[in-house]
Amino acid sequence: MTVQPRSGLAVALPNESASAKAKVRGSSVGHPVIEAETKAAEEVDLPWQVVVHNDPVNLMTYVTMVFQKVFGLPRAQAEIHMMEVHQKGRSILWTGVRERAELYVQQLHGYLLLATLERTV
Repeated sequence: MTVQPRSGLAVALPNESASAKAKVRGSSVGHPVIEAETKAAEEVDLPWQVVVHNDPVNLMTYVTMVFQKVFGLPRAQAEIHMMEVHQKGRSILWTGVRERAELYVQQLHGYLLLATLERTV
């Protein structure tokens, strides 16, 4: 049995004869060729670090609050990182995959903090 859709193409149903199936198979597309798999050397995505740098604009309490909101840190740990930024000029707040690190940097920029993304070596 052959069904004629509106497009005018003949569609063969499973219980058809070989001649009816030949109408459907009459396309110019060849059979797919399976090639041998090649293994490329993939570079391992090393951990990335979210680094917050010191700036003379933001208050220490504000920076602590931002660390708590963005990273979900308890107040004591957020204050430790804030003091490290204040005294040493920078603090590594988070280490992990690049996409998440980019998100954190973007969120910190939204709070007007100076943050960068660094690749670990």
